[in-house]
Amino acid sequence: MPRLDVREIPPPERHPKIHDAFAEMDSGEVLEIVNDHEPKPLFYEMQAEVEAFDADGYEVERPESQKFVAKFPKQ
Repeated sequence: MPRLDVREIPPPERHPKIHDAFAEMDSGEVLEIVNDHEPKPLFYEMQAEVEAFDADGYEVERPESQKFVAKFPKQ
């Protein structure tokens, strides 16, 4: 499962890197993103703009107060 920790990436660069990583994945793979906040804006962006994003399979966990792990599956 591809994993991308975006906590150290400047905010304006995060979504483009995530979209690039998602585009490189094969169907059936899941992109795991580690972030310092819940990535709801990214979820809505992916849902609206990326046909291959499986919004029903999206999951997010909060193992620590400043750590969110979200799973973005690709159809």
